[in-house]
Amino acid sequence: MKCPYCGFAQDRVVDSRESKEADSIRRRRECERCNKRFTTYERIDEIPYMVVKKDGRREKFDRHKVLSGLLRACEKRPISATKLENLVDETEAYLMDSAERERSTTEIGLLLMEKLKQLDTVSYIRFASVYRDFKDVNEFKEELEQLLTSKEPLSRRRTGKAGSAQDE
Repeated sequence: MKCPYCGFAQDRVVDSRESKEADSIRRRRECERCNKRFTTYERIDEIPYMVVKKDGRREKFDRHKVLSGLLRACEKRPISATKLENLVDETEAYLMDSAERERSTTEIGLLLMEKLKQLDTVSYIRFASVYRDFKDVNEFKEELEQLLTSKEPLSRRRTGKAGSAQDE
């Protein structure tokens, strides 16, 4: 370590201890030329997970932004904050488990939409309407029709209509 006083590159560590937060190591050093003491900190070099926006900008992944969007989509719905926290945790774990340090907002949004669709269809539609940026009612209607079509076999089984899986 280079001495901040005289620039000499030789020093010795006089004291070493962990910080209160346990996220760094504080070292007291003494220069071997001028004998002045100085402090250095050793920290893990964290490379943040980046999100690539639709316009190409990059920013750090912010779990609070994700949670905020989910809370808005699930407002006045019977979904606990714990479930939403778990959903954000799963999304964050997906990013951390990935070898890539950058993910597009499109990929993250699709992942969240799939999870919301399983959790609550109304919240899914709310989230999709903002995420997919529906331009008019027809786009919204198309999404609803796709959702209803994909759920139709399940609803037929519940009602016991002719031709359903129960009749076979």
